[in-house]
Amino acid sequence: MGDLKQHSLIKAQERLRDQVGHALRAALIAGELRPGSVYSAPGLAAELGVSATPVREAMLDLAREGLVEPVRNKGFRITEVSERDLDQYTELRTMIEVPTIGRITKIATVEQLEALRPIAEEIVTSAREHNLIGYLEADRRFHLTLLGLAGNDRLVETVGDLRKRSRLYGLTGLDEAGKLVSSAEEHLELLDLMLSGDAAAAEACMVRHLGHVRSLWAQGRDEPVGRAPGRLGSGI
Repeated sequence: MGDLKQHSLIKAQERLRDQVGHALRAALIAGELRPGSVYSAPGLAAELGVSATPVREAMLDLAREGLVEPVRNKGFRITEVSERDLDQYTELRTMIEVPTIGRITKIATVEQLEALRPIAEEIVTSAREHNLIGYLEADRRFHLTLLGLAGNDRLVETVGDLRKRSRLYGLTGLDEAGKLVSSAEEHLELLDLMLSGDAAAAEACMVRHLGHVRSLWAQGRDEPVGRAPGRLGSGI
């Protein structure tokens, strides 16, 4: 029975680590954790109402994703993404995703594509309901699942990494202005074009969508956010 109790404890610790990671990502998206700023695990733990250990573990997970970097004896610095970085990430995604979308349009079945419609609708719903975490999570699932239809796992991993490194900051202002809904609706447009078998139009839609996302990012990083920087909105 001792082994089972230990197993349950490990599972509980893993769940807390995941919950903390989710809260920290939400704070990044909302602009509560600022690029370039250094945050200590004990300080964040106090705001979240947990011990420092799961915060430190969650921050190490974020470091592996390139979202933060350890600072010796101080904590973790939120990594900054320059305009040049964003342009290069967008260029790479365009080079990879656009032709892949064209190829998938030609080989995917109607059933495979229609299976993505609920996720596309979830993206739109999340945008309309101001659910930023839900929006980005559904967006990630849609794009990576769609690219997965090409049958290249390394391609999906590469795009997933590029998405993490070009994550969005300060989406709160954009959400309040209603600018995310039009971007969300492009997922349904892309799906309909692919279902019609028009590979060229689907590629053009994907180019426009990536450009739209890039411009939203540029606008969003200049938008003021509703909460004070460095303060997390809620505990776990």
